[in-house]
Amino acid sequence: MKGWSSAKVPDLISIIVTTYNREDALEAVLSSLSRQSDRGFEVVVADDGSRATTAAVVERWRPRLGVPLDHVWQMNCGFRAAEIRNRAILVCHGDYCIFLDGDCIAPADFVATHRRLAERGWFVTGNRVLLSSTLTAAVLSDDLRPETWSAPGWIRQRLRGGVNRLAAVLRLPLGPLRKLRSGQWRGARSCNLAIWRSDLERVDGFDACFSGWGREDSDLLIRLLRCGLRRKDGRFATGVIHLWHPQVDRAQLAANDARLAAVLQSDRVRAQRGLSALRETAEVGEYDRQNEHHVRAKS
Repeated sequence: MKGWSSAKVPDLISIIVTTYNREDALEAVLSSLSRQSDRGFEVVVADDGSRATTAAVVERWRPRLGVPLDHVWQMNCGFRAAEIRNRAILVCHGDYCIFLDGDCIAPADFVATHRRLAERGWFVTGNRVLLSSTLTAAVLSDDLRPETWSAPGWIRQRLRGGVNRLAAVLRLPLGPLRKLRSGQWRGARSCNLAIWRSDLERVDGFDACFSGWGREDSDLLIRLLRCGLRRKDGRFATGVIHLWHPQVDRAQLAANDARLAAVLQSDRVRAQRGLSALRETAEVGEYDRQNEHHVRAKS
């Protein structure tokens, strides 16, 4: 796409952090991003209708993060992760986008490792370790910073039942093994997902027809694969630390499953309601009115 670099290595990376009324977790995530070894990135908080206290967290971190910080907000009309991610993509300046959930803490090498794995023609799927509710409460109340824990610390937590697995916090040089599942979309999630901005434009971003929890990430990956892109596995390299939360409302999951089945039966590549739909809205001035809480970070 015109306006974005065709270089093999990303220049500026845009980290899109999706959040909704989880200020304590967002604090922990932004704190982890402030300590990244690679500083060539910006952060866009994609806010799916949170109360004003989330905006206050962003404002507190703006002078402290050490990289540009942006905040995009949309009205609370239920779970609309696909649409708020698209709104965030539209304000990004980077040529490579990493999608990170607002309750997923990033180790200090998260950005550096994603930059190293970035490759034209490929998207990178990462994994996560899930903390228990008890450990999550301790992490948030006592500022434990699990992203700094060593292997023995993680093993102790696993033995105590504080985490569900260790694979996401281990580091292994898989090399060509990262491309073994190049044509598969199952098992990948948008809580830790890296895609070139130009490739997002090719498929018109996420499809906002997916509302309610589930399947909007699967739909995106299916359409990316149809474009000829391939999946690279970020396991044992880009793992993040997922804070516990109660299960979200899945009332729309059956409808989203049906919508995904229709996508699989079709040859669709571009989203039905994607980036271009938001651009059309912006042209008549609605985008700015709906995003009254969006404050672009000062460069």
